[in-house]
Amino acid sequence: MTRVRGPRSIRRRLTLLYSALFVVAGALLLGFTYVLAASSKAGRTLASGEGQGPVPAGEPGTLDPPAVNAVVEAVRSDQLHELLVKGCVALAVMALASVALGWLMAGRVLAPLRTMISAARRISADNLHERLAVAGPDDELKAMADTFDAVLARLEGAFEAQKSFVANASHELRTPLTLQQTIVDVTLADPEASADSLRAALLRVRAAGQEQERLIDALLTLARSQRGLERREFVDLAEVVRERLPDAGVKVEAWLDPAPVLGDRQLVERLVVNLTDNAVRHNLPEGESSWVSVWTGTDAAGRPGLRIENSGPVIAADQAAGLFRPFRRLGPERVRKRDGHGLGLSIVAAVVAAHGGRVLARTRPRGGLVVEVALPAYVPSGPRAPVNA
Repeated sequence: MTRVRGPRSIRRRLTLLYSALFVVAGALLLGFTYVLAASSKAGRTLASGEGQGPVPAGEPGTLDPPAVNAVVEAVRSDQLHELLVKGCVALAVMALASVALGWLMAGRVLAPLRTMISAARRISADNLHERLAVAGPDDELKAMADTFDAVLARLEGAFEAQKSFVANASHELRTPLTLQQTIVDVTLADPEASADSLRAALLRVRAAGQEQERLIDALLTLARSQRGLERREFVDLAEVVRERLPDAGVKVEAWLDPAPVLGDRQLVERLVVNLTDNAVRHNLPEGESSWVSVWTGTDAAGRPGLRIENSGPVIAADQAAGLFRPFRRLGPERVRKRDGHGLGLSIVAAVVAAHGGRVLARTRPRGGLVVEVALPAYVPSGPRAPVNA
């Protein structure tokens, strides 16, 4: 059975590191001191007799210089040996003390980290609103805690968005199923139902099934867009828009310059279809002067772009950004008419994000919406042309 190390293992490693550094520094200091003492000139001067007057030979109480040198060297050697022994003993004692001090200091340094670990273990999907909220100096540990809090904030937002998406998707999928069940029950409850009434009921059930199929396709497209690109190929936004321009219901004005994009053609087509359908569907009622304006081209930085503008009802400026959220509809009138699934612009945002671009929406003061898409510049790849020398 594999033993999992506890969070204190790093404390032991830090203690050993601190102690090893202290022992190495102490040994170097001791060696340096011993070398300085061994190379000291004081003993050598005394032994050689430099600086002293001449010693009369043969006088009582006098020693020969060789004897004096021998005695001095012996005393000096004993002192150096004693210095080395006592220094080693002191170094060993201080090494033990450094282990204890290193353990304490490592514990103090790692105390905020242990607090963060305990707090992180308490946080789960049910209490993602909690934060570490580490106080103290602005050091690496606090930066790590702040980064972890930022990750928790993003996770909380993702979980809330996922819960809202699942709830909305369940509601959207349940509506056609409920409608189908109601139609079947009403038809079966009529014992005198004619062939025409049965046919009408089947047509309504079929229409509800097609509505459900379109919603499922939209959900699959959204999931695929959020997963990223599986392949990339050359796509010209101008050609795609030219093939998907609406041909009835509204007046269409188009300025289509080349806009090369390197991406997934199916997703780009879905982006264009959703934007054009949205511009036509959420426009002025029939009989009024409704219009749609489409532009494709490249900006000054060489980035391909698409801009779709339409007439329509007045939309509050603060509601434009929320249009890219799944199942977002504006006003009770749109909900009552069941005009779309509320996934069109969310799919557009996912497709643009998968291609590394950006999408913005802004409202028109006189009514309608302007949606601008900017994608990364297309850089053609291929063999370089030969250069003539």
